[in-house]
Amino acid sequence: MSRVCELTGKGPMSGNSISHANNKTRRRFLPNLNDVTMISDVLGQTFKLRVTAAALRSVDHRGGLDAYLAIPCPPPSGRRAFSCLKVQDGPSARPRALASLPAYPAQYASAVWPKLL
Repeated sequence: MSRVCELTGKGPMSGNSISHANNKTRRRFLPNLNDVTMISDVLGQTFKLRVTAAALRSVDHRGGLDAYLAIPCPPPSGRRAFSCLKVQDGPSARPRALASLPAYPAQYASAVWPKLL
């Protein structure tokens, strides 16, 4: 299993361990990944995802998985969370369901969903 966040795409980074004597040896900085089950109110499903603690805080700050995935940014390839959006209904059903959320008006939902798919 790869050490990559399925929402943000963050993965391991490389750097140096620096000793007290200033000796430098290569090391890996791993993301703080957690296995979580998130609920999609729009699709009425649960999804098991492997996300970083920072992404989990961002999802909570936005108000849930549906609101987090509605942010206007193109999904990079390989993020499994964005493929979860394609599991049910057609593309026309998702903007109507997203428009029912109080924070997202209909014109915003119709502008964002085509970019995600």
